[in-house]
Amino acid sequence: MRAVIQRVAEASVKIDGKIISSIGQGILALIGIYREDSEKDMEYIADKILQVRIFPDENDVMNLSLADTGGELLIVSQFTLYGDVRKGRRPSYSDAMPPNKAIQFYNKFLDLCRSKFPELKSGVFGAMMEINLVNSGPVTILLDSSRLF
Repeated sequence: MRAVIQRVAEASVKIDGKIISSIGQGILALIGIYREDSEKDMEYIADKILQVRIFPDENDVMNLSLADTGGELLIVSQFTLYGDVRKGRRPSYSDAMPPNKAIQFYNKFLDLCRSKFPELKSGVFGAMMEINLVNSGPVTILLDSSRLF
């Protein structure tokens, strides 16, 4: 699994011009699912998102997690995180989990995150979405359950 997490002042998801999810200060997490991901990968990424210390403490040092700040969480599926452009110019998505399996995996991931962070909000798997955000910092972190980066 891969995730791009961004510390945001606010973020929202629109479908067909209508806002379906929005948050204030917190984390926007874009999630990509690898074709061979397991529950172990899911747990790794969920724990990192929920425990990463990217919020400033009283000394303005990034030392606080989402739970420490009372921030909000918005998770959006994004299969293009497994787009491979090393050959040619058109991305190959052969490393992404097929959509019929990925939707089940993604929903299970959301359930896992909600069990630890009940106020979680999300996008809609497979939908054409517009994501609006105000990155705070900016702070953007890349996560990979295979620890490639």
